[in-house]
Amino acid sequence: MPFGESILIAPQIRQPGVTEPAPVRWLLVSAAAVLLGLFVAVPLGAVFATALRGGLGRYLEAILHPDARSAIGLTLLTAAIVVPVNALFGIAAAWAIANFRFRGKRLLITLIDLPFSVSPVIAGLALVLVFGRQGWLGDWLDARQVRIVFAVPGVVLATAFVTVPYVAREVLAVLEAQGSDEEAAALTLGASAWQILARVTLPKIRWGLLYGIALCNARAMGEFGAVSVVSGHVRGETITLPLHAQILYDQYDAVGAFAVASLLALLALFTLVTKKYVERRSRPV
Repeated sequence: MPFGESILIAPQIRQPGVTEPAPVRWLLVSAAAVLLGLFVAVPLGAVFATALRGGLGRYLEAILHPDARSAIGLTLLTAAIVVPVNALFGIAAAWAIANFRFRGKRLLITLIDLPFSVSPVIAGLALVLVFGRQGWLGDWLDARQVRIVFAVPGVVLATAFVTVPYVAREVLAVLEAQGSDEEAAALTLGASAWQILARVTLPKIRWGLLYGIALCNARAMGEFGAVSVVSGHVRGETITLPLHAQILYDQYDAVGAFAVASLLALLALFTLVTKKYVERRSRPV
């Protein structure tokens, strides 16, 4: 048989999902929709329904309460510190891992991924062990009247630890996928390191960077476990939004607790919209 004819009669590759029976497709789609409804839509709707159960006035009263305003302020302050620091660290770490060979490279990757495998509560306890009054550095810090644990610096450190991987991992994935040919060409043409970073690397990783920042910000504002351990639950000083919602719920103030929780739910929805926007913009045409 001639070679051309063998190509014409070659069997077509079966595309998965195209020839599935209609009942199977409808069953899978229906199962996915039911699960999403039960575990996402219904709980999210319950949060807003409970938050507004006492009316708009009660909702605003819960959000504008002095303790709530203090919690919102500390949450925003923590995110404002943690997100830029982790963004800078993530860019530097991803750049080094993707472009250089050095001793300790695997150790650096492991340390970046460590917060994914360590419970936030364990991370908080580790900070107490190091910086607490009875910790390794407790006497040294007390002698200098420096408070880390049960103060704002402890909240910032705990949040920074649990949010380390997000920017670094997203930027690293983009750098490894696109390679370093453009940077090498710029270096050959005489560009400096800062010029390469500003004009080549940052435009190339911008969508991955924004995606990582959005995830980092959402986790920073919603972190509970590690912050709960190191905060000491000092009202007006070390209480963030998640902790304030728990305190209100423990006091049987369901409307107030869910009103505060609705702010975190809105943040989650905003993060989801940002994620979809970034995915669409970063998708190759």
